[in-house]
Amino acid sequence: MAPASDPMSLAGSPGFLPALTQAVADGHEACITLLADLVRHPSLLGQEQSAQDLIAGVFTGLGLTVDRFSIDLDALRSMPGFSPAVTAPDGRDNVVGIYQPRVHSGRSLILNGHIDVVPTGPADLWSADPFDPVIRDGRMYGRGVGDMKAGIAAYIAAFSALRRMGYQPAAPVFFQSVVEEECTGNGALACLHRGYRADAAVIPEPFGQTLMTAQVGVMWLQIVVTGTPAHVLDTGAGRNAIESAYAIAGHLKPLEQAWNDRACPHRHAAFDGHNHPIHFNLGKIEGGEWASSVPTRCTLDMRIGFHPGQDPAAVRAAVEDTIAQALRTDPALNGVKAEVSYGGFQAEGFALPEDAEVLAELEASHHAVTGGIPRRVAMTCTTDARFFALYGDTPATCYGPHASRIHGIDESVDLASVQEVTAVLALFIARWCGLEPIVEQ
Repeated sequence: MAPASDPMSLAGSPGFLPALTQAVADGHEACITLLADLVRHPSLLGQEQSAQDLIAGVFTGLGLTVDRFSIDLDALRSMPGFSPAVTAPDGRDNVVGIYQPRVHSGRSLILNGHIDVVPTGPADLWSADPFDPVIRDGRMYGRGVGDMKAGIAAYIAAFSALRRMGYQPAAPVFFQSVVEEECTGNGALACLHRGYRADAAVIPEPFGQTLMTAQVGVMWLQIVVTGTPAHVLDTGAGRNAIESAYAIAGHLKPLEQAWNDRACPHRHAAFDGHNHPIHFNLGKIEGGEWASSVPTRCTLDMRIGFHPGQDPAAVRAAVEDTIAQALRTDPALNGVKAEVSYGGFQAEGFALPEDAEVLAELEASHHAVTGGIPRRVAMTCTTDARFFALYGDTPATCYGPHASRIHGIDESVDLASVQEVTAVLALFIARWCGLEPIVEQ
């Protein structure tokens, strides 16, 4: 295909899309192989380094400049968007592949993905080893295969497909593989601290080829409940900390319901299509000392959602006021104490303008490849997109493959959707960044 004089128009030239689709198809097996290799590295929290070694090697092989750096909590602590760490960051790195064009004539881009994965849960409930990926009926199974190693493999495959065609972006592109997305987001925040900015950011999260237009805020908190111990021969002499903990969690439910009420002043218009966008989740409980003793202490770990525009400090105050009122007014909690602390996500929500160019260009690329129009969705979770949109002057969204049972048993990704997402991302890069021909040195 002859080079076009205008790097921004090449993607619309005759024959470009069929050639791109073929280049993506030619690289699909390599993409699947890379995805399987990534899944075989069990990059749980604190164990991401071997997977990052693999990513760094892939970036080097693509001719990218590799920037590998650790998370400096002291440097991040004063930045907006910081979340208290849940584990020591020692020896854990982000990896960024930096591409620079010969001539910067297009719009710059960040392609971001997180390498960390959540725990597997009971391995015996999986149909196969969660870190030994298998393919059945067009799907690959394994922990992290959808959330979100398939997205990382897809953005690498998209760049590779353009190179096979003899082209490269006409603007800087930063390929980010970050840690700690699943608990704080401090990996992406560290990229901002390092100076990474662009005209847009796309994160290929496994949201079924939809375009993310908004996301809720998310906060992690821990409630330590202290009761009064007693022998079970007279349970009335004590206050059961475990039962009291459940009671306190129950008292938070009306707050959840209030924030979901359509008359709530905090409710964001982006979530008009959701009946229940705000979720309070009791995710972990530990308590008790002895089967024949009334338990003294119980610890609850909760995840609560809140609307874009709600100040995290105000959210914390509302939670603490609700608990304090419960302790004052509920006779079942007489004599019970509760202490609230915060670790992990303290993540604000955000919404993109409906006319954001990154949404329009992704929508056009999706339509060109698939013939359909992607749904625009306000997500009831958080992603690292918030850092770019809120603090980095970089409009950000998510567009990625179809996955099922993420964070669950037998997580899987549809491989045909990975190939389609690869083609959409490659076309988006061509449309957003423009292209220049590769000149052999």
